[in-house]
Amino acid sequence: MERRLMGFVLWMIFLVLASQDVDARLCESQSHGFKGRCLYDSNCGQVCRNEGFLGGKCRGFRQRCFCTKPC
Repeated sequence: MERRLMGFVLWMIFLVLASQDVDARLCESQSHGFKGRCLYDSNCGQVCRNEGFLGGKCRGFRQRCFCTKPC
């Protein structure tokens, strides 16, 4: 009985993990609404969310804001 229960629990854990989208990639696009140098990811992320993205990060030597969303 215990072996059956343990097998059932392990099978359920496997199904939950297998259903997760582990291959999800994030696509980046430069923000059109962010002005000036990007110094803080939080500011960039807020502007990107207002543009319909999930978030954003400061990138590159020129400190630009890039927005992210699932591909």
